[in-house]
Amino acid sequence: MEPKMTCTIINNTILKPSSFSSTQFILNSLVPFTIFDEIALDVHVAMLHAFKPPMPSNEILKNALAKVLIHFPHLAGRLTMDEGGHQCILLNNAGIRLIETYVPTTLVDQMKSFESSSNDVSHLHPPTEGIDEILQVQLNRYTCGGVVIGSTGHHRVADGYSWNYFYISWSRLVRGLEIDPLPYHNRCAIMIPRKEPRVEFDHRSNEFQLSTTTPGSQHVFYPIEKLFTHFPTDFINKVKAKVTEENFTTPNQRYSTFECLLTHVWKKVIQARGMNLNQFSQITVGVNGRGRIKPPVPMEYFGNLVLDAFPKLKAREVITENYGYVAKTIHDAISNIDSNYFQSFADFKELCKRNGEKLKKSMPAVGNILCPNIEADNWLRFNFHDLDFGGGPCAFFYPNVPVEGVLIFLPSNKEGGGIDVFTALMSEHLRETEEQNKMIQGTTILAMNGGDGPYSYAKNSTYQ
Repeated sequence: MEPKMTCTIINNTILKPSSFSSTQFILNSLVPFTIFDEIALDVHVAMLHAFKPPMPSNEILKNALAKVLIHFPHLAGRLTMDEGGHQCILLNNAGIRLIETYVPTTLVDQMKSFESSSNDVSHLHPPTEGIDEILQVQLNRYTCGGVVIGSTGHHRVADGYSWNYFYISWSRLVRGLEIDPLPYHNRCAIMIPRKEPRVEFDHRSNEFQLSTTTPGSQHVFYPIEKLFTHFPTDFINKVKAKVTEENFTTPNQRYSTFECLLTHVWKKVIQARGMNLNQFSQITVGVNGRGRIKPPVPMEYFGNLVLDAFPKLKAREVITENYGYVAKTIHDAISNIDSNYFQSFADFKELCKRNGEKLKKSMPAVGNILCPNIEADNWLRFNFHDLDFGGGPCAFFYPNVPVEGVLIFLPSNKEGGGIDVFTALMSEHLRETEEQNKMIQGTTILAMNGGDGPYSYAKNSTYQ
């Protein structure tokens, strides 16, 4: 592992909103979690956003942050329990944790370190355990004037779409713009159970699969490599054309860029893992309910509103079947998570509540592995180009997720566009891939099944 770049802490304090929003909320009131908040992971998630110089001063950033928190009072509150023992948010205006550091290097050198799978970047964001604050922000300023904003946010308070909207709202205030539209906070109006609940899907098996971890057992931490791979636009177009050409069963069906590229990545992950061909591999794909629920929920809704789709195939099918077949499996699973599915889930949770049954979503602990399965997060519709504090859009986004099998699809900021895929694999699978495939300038080349396109698991990979 490469040594950490040192940073000096200049300030560590609590930042409170400029005022308390009294139009929608009452100070010290409790905001109950929705059914979608309750199934989110009970963890603080770390994120890193890098911005090239020139960047506004820390004072300007902090003043805008205090102002934006007025419109996001949940983030300045604290998690607590109500009288019934249910987790909720206390709107006590306690504030967020704010840390300021100085890093004696340039942002360019820091971004190079991001591309190394063995580099530890935990010093650039606040801790994720043993904390009270729902939101923590760390401003890391570099000798060149660039800034890396490291932050942690509690997943049960908001999903990735909401967090992205918060950061964009903050950046707009820094640039002297209004937040338009304002965040939508009416959680009570989201997916109300029917008077006569009707469960139409097997949510007990889908959303609440039994954990394979033995109670009381200790989690094993495996060595994991975190990698970034860049897919240029021309390569993505070839993959999409291949899916279309091989879509024999439903020739008029159109597939999203995410579905096509996930098809390609799924094939290569199976190969890298060296799985038994008769073993099943399942992908967990988060599906945003904002545009699927009827009537639609505003995209600026702040909270969790995601359910998972679970495309599943045997390793043999993923590798040997054509791209059209695998893409259809992914597409059909995602399409099934529609408004009826969300409503059925709301009814299911209502029945559980009436029966006094508490179900907890089972997910691997940090440090565990998902193999033979995968989690694929589609962040291609996050408006990273709007995340601009005045010196240009976000230059680099680093999701610090140390869980094997996690894939995150991000819009690339490279010239010419394309997509960057964050991949976390076990070190042994990375080594096997490097040994079995040709290495060209630090890039591992794996041919497309029946084609000539590359996919890489190497550090700092780019397809030329």
